Amino acid sequence: MTQQLIDAPRPAATAIATTRVLHVINGEHYAGAERVQDLLGLRLGQFGYRAGFACLKDGQFAAMRKCTEAPLYQVAMKHRLDFSPARRLARIVREQDYKLIHSHTARSAVIGGLASMLSGVPLVHHVHSPTTSDTTYRFRNWINSLSERLVLRRAKALIAVSEALGNYVRKMGFGVYVVPNGVPARKVVPPRDPAKTDWTLGAIALFRPRKGLEVLLESLADLRQRGLPVRLRAVGSFETPEYEAHIRQTANRLKVDAAIDWVGFTRDVDAELARIDLFVLPSLFGEGLPMVVLEAMSAGLAIVATSVPGVPEAVCDGINGLLVEPGNSAALGQAIESFVCGRVSRNEMGANALRQHDESFSDARMAADVAEVYDRVLSGTL
Repeated sequence: MTQQLIDAPRPAATAIATTRVLHVINGEHYAGAERVQDLLGLRLGQFGYRAGFACLKDGQFAAMRKCTEAPLYQVAMKHRLDFSPARRLARIVREQDYKLIHSHTARSAVIGGLASMLSGVPLVHHVHSPTTSDTTYRFRNWINSLSERLVLRRAKALIAVSEALGNYVRKMGFGVYVVPNGVPARKVVPPRDPAKTDWTLGAIALFRPRKGLEVLLESLADLRQRGLPVRLRAVGSFETPEYEAHIRQTANRLKVDAAIDWVGFTRDVDAELARIDLFVLPSLFGEGLPMVVLEAMSAGLAIVATSVPGVPEAVCDGINGLLVEPGNSAALGQAIESFVCGRVSRNEMGANALRQHDESFSDARMAADVAEVYDRVLSGTL
């Protein structure tokens, strides 16, 4: 079965959210998948659904979420094989009259699937990245993939955030709805002043090995050695202290530490987007449809990114940015140099990026399409 909602009719908005949906999430970080859940919580009310959140880990989501009016339940797992939160979730679902359970990760799929079985409430699962290549740890990927496959058989509907991920799910033998991620419109970054010479590159992420930050540092070092006026603004926290130490050592070894602003995690992404001239995504693998790319597009920024699956569905090479092969620091540097030296227009590509966001990647469109999946599950018209 192949399902796609990209061009489907939108359900009519309603002023009152009457049907309750419980989103089961990890909760440890506030990265791309968590921001999708938060935006859905803010937007689904327009389409008749009221969100609640259940966190399986303590962490940033509870403090950082913008959808503060939604109920939040802390049902933390004591360890990876602790399934007891499923019983607590099932009780919450019954007592609070939730009609759907919506899971978002391999971990939440397992707990959400068990809660669905115990409560009799349908499960919808959202695929944000390929579990087979989500981390650099093969055994962990295998375990997550196996867990996800077992639970996907119980889900009434599967949602993938990109066509590439849709194909990934279809190859496992499951039907899937493709609902591209979306982000709100935001303040647009002014066009770059032609008289300005210095360039600030921006990278925004939960920094971990698959994000390819080492490759970007190598490109930065080469560009600066050749006299190009570029520096990097790195926005986001690190997955582990060990990985942060490794990156800092790499920057020191490449002699670019003085050319990097380590911003850390921020609540104000808009302010950071306004401080950069060119957005760079050097990911090596494991993306779905990165929220940070869509946020850069919504701010009118041109993008240099790697052509990992999912990214080319938003970044059109030569139109709103430039795409290079992952892991190639020379190619990444050449793409950045094309903007710095004026061979391609940052302002023109930024305007194209903004237009494409408005046409295809708004948060309202994402919520409308997810709500239509809910409608089909509850009405039995899958």
